[in-house]
Amino acid sequence: MANATMEIDKRFFKLEELIQFDPNQGKKIVFYETENTAGAVWCLEPGQEIFKHSHTTSDDLWICIQGTGTFYPGNGKEVEITKGDLIISYPGQQHGMRNTGNERFVCIGVAGPLPMDIVLPEKNE
Repeated sequence: MANATMEIDKRFFKLEELIQFDPNQGKKIVFYETENTAGAVWCLEPGQEIFKHSHTTSDDLWICIQGTGTFYPGNGKEVEITKGDLIISYPGQQHGMRNTGNERFVCIGVAGPLPMDIVLPEKNE
């Protein structure tokens, strides 16, 4: 029975235990990673950002759970996002965001398949 309990413990997480902020830069806390997917919590103070990027072969789902911000889907576009929004970026689609609100921003990211590369946009994106 001890093995069953250990397996269950690896499947359950408490957000309040994962959420951490860094006053100098946005913080990414990876809470699980398998050979297929990874999950992370992004914690941003006002003005902090997740840099603009894409992935060649991976999907990246963001679930906004606190705060407001501006999402950057590419082509110079900006989309306001807030708590309750779910955003999927498919392979090759740019994504990034800035906390443009007055409170802390938290989102959960789930991405795969792994390994996952990082492609930075051209300078004018």
